[in-house]
Amino acid sequence: MTVMPLHYLRTLTAPERTDSNNLHLGITLCFVAGATNAGGFLAVGQYTSHMTGILSGLADNWVLGKPSLIIAAVASLLMFMAGAIASTLLINWARRRGSRSLYAEPLMLEALLLLCFGLLGGQLDSHSGSLISLTMLLLCFIMGLQNAIITKISKAVIRTTHLTGLITDISIELGRLFYWNRNPGASAHIKVLCDRKHLKVQSSLVMAFFCGAVLGAYGFSHLGFSSTIFLAFILALLAIGPLIKDF
Repeated sequence: MTVMPLHYLRTLTAPERTDSNNLHLGITLCFVAGATNAGGFLAVGQYTSHMTGILSGLADNWVLGKPSLIIAAVASLLMFMAGAIASTLLINWARRRGSRSLYAEPLMLEALLLLCFGLLGGQLDSHSGSLISLTMLLLCFIMGLQNAIITKISKAVIRTTHLTGLITDISIELGRLFYWNRNPGASAHIKVLCDRKHLKVQSSLVMAFFCGAVLGAYGFSHLGFSSTIFLAFILALLAIGPLIKDF
């Protein structure tokens, strides 16, 4: 009974990819991203996966002449990029070595960083300077790291840390679903048809993010920083199989 779950977990981060394990991994990471993003907002007062908002805030504060907020926005953007760069470097380095844990390594790094956030978040926050929150920078790095992982795995089909594109895709498919094809006998290339599989995939990712966000907000409001230890455990479970096989 225990073999099947372990085998399933290994397939989620194996080098051999299928649409099914990409989706299941994407749903899991969307859940983690939602929980981290919502819980992180309660910790630092900012959504750390939302680079659109951070860049817009940078422009606003530039015009308004608020240097401390400009510095914080630039630092957040750079840390998100640093996380994505770190993920890309780890995956490509592991691929060059022929490692089976090429996707597991950045996931384990994310798990360790979330564990650090859960155990040391309060201390990091108390040592933050007046300009920049160290917890915010750590969360931005984690979000960049995770988004690059699933982007590399799914060849940019799945994103987990922002939903604008997903909700746009859902809306497009709903528009096609509700469209009235006046001539039922028209050829297939003329008909407007909904891609129900794509709609299901995108809706699943959005719902996973939302459920994670609810849990993250609830967990942080009751447990504080330590609520992210559970998220770190989920990521470690995903990563441990290929890592053990390699080492």
